[in-house]
Amino acid sequence: MTNDEKTRDVLGLAPYGEAVRVVAQSVVDGAGAFLGRICLPAAEEFGLLLRDRVANWRRANAVLIAQKAERLLGNVPNSYAHPRLVYQILENGSLADDDTLQEMWAGLLVSSCSANGRDESNLTFIGILSGLTSSEVRLLNYACDSATKLLTPAGWLGAERQICTASALIEASQISDLHRLDRELDHLRSLGLLDAHTGFKMHAQDKIADVTPSTLGLQMFARCRGCRGSPEAFFGLGI
Repeated sequence: MTNDEKTRDVLGLAPYGEAVRVVAQSVVDGAGAFLGRICLPAAEEFGLLLRDRVANWRRANAVLIAQKAERLLGNVPNSYAHPRLVYQILENGSLADDDTLQEMWAGLLVSSCSANGRDESNLTFIGILSGLTSSEVRLLNYACDSATKLLTPAGWLGAERQICTASALIEASQISDLHRLDRELDHLRSLGLLDAHTGFKMHAQDKIADVTPSTLGLQMFARCRGCRGSPEAFFGLGI
């Protein structure tokens, strides 16, 4: 590779060859059609976005997110998303090539759909997800999946206290550096996705951590799974 080619390859994608540079036009057209279907005011613009304006690596990621969202949404009628949400989900999600993160972005795209396309409530979760690493997302998913969910007497969504071993968290997050693991749990807690008392118990005899999801974390988990209704119903809790 010449010096000029190295300069142009700022993402270091040259070794990936045609798999990154070329996305089948029929696949791109199909993704554009799906985005146009759920975002009528900007159908043409999103088609152009996938064809011309996004670098091929980001375009390939955006296509994968759209395909995942289409499978998740199915043929539900009257499903429209606000252009602001669709744009931000694709803009941020196209930077993710991790399958778990792409699934989360796809779920947010689906849960952004409503009958009139005016619901902007997912903006909060778009901002949060754009700042999470793939391992943090896996930690959040593990915490929310494994926690025992409940409703408080006043009807608020919550979870019972959950203590896990370091080995379980290493397996869930796919990272073995305990200091990084502790740091990422701290970050999730600082964002309000885990309970205020979560993290490793520094004075415990064994390496254990509290990974109780917060109400916000549970709501985000549900939205990133494509939940368009109440989180209580998503978790199978009665009111």
